[in-house]
Amino acid sequence: MTIYVGNLSFQASEEDIREVFSEYGKVSRISLPTDRETGRKRGFAFVDMENDAEEDAAIAELDGAEWLGRELKVNKAKPREGGGRGGNGASR
Repeated sequence: MTIYVGNLSFQASEEDIREVFSEYGKVSRISLPTDRETGRKRGFAFVDMENDAEEDAAIAELDGAEWLGRELKVNKAKPREGGGRGGNGASR
């Protein structure tokens, strides 16, 4: 399962996130999305951990915690709906 981490500081790096979540277990993957056009971080991340118990511990401890001046929103990621990239398909 994947953890969604919202309301992230735009200064947070992948290494910063790995350091925080590693306190709760082994982090297997971090995705820190950026805006396609500006390359700027979007203020959220996805974290995959080795097992559900580690994920549950990280969620319980970090949801609502203040980090880098922001109150984190941490929960289990919901699957993407629709599977498309958005838009109306009329780009030229």
